[in-house]
Amino acid sequence: MTTDRRDVERARSELAATLDAIEYKLNVPKRTAERIQALRRDNPVALAGIAAGVAIAVGGAVWGIVRLVRR
Repeated sequence: MTTDRRDVERARSELAATLDAIEYKLNVPKRTAERIQALRRDNPVALAGIAAGVAIAVGGAVWGIVRLVRR
């Protein structure tokens, strides 16, 4: 069985592309950072609204926990 050098190189490049895609898919912090950067660039008002909503939710959760503990 003879294998053409071009076939080997093509298979190697396809494998590299597949591994890069898998690595990107599994790298959640990098993808999240990219999404935040895109949101900051495209719609900074929405980013500010999301940040404010998260701050209110965290503050409400802390307030609720403190209130339950003091009972």
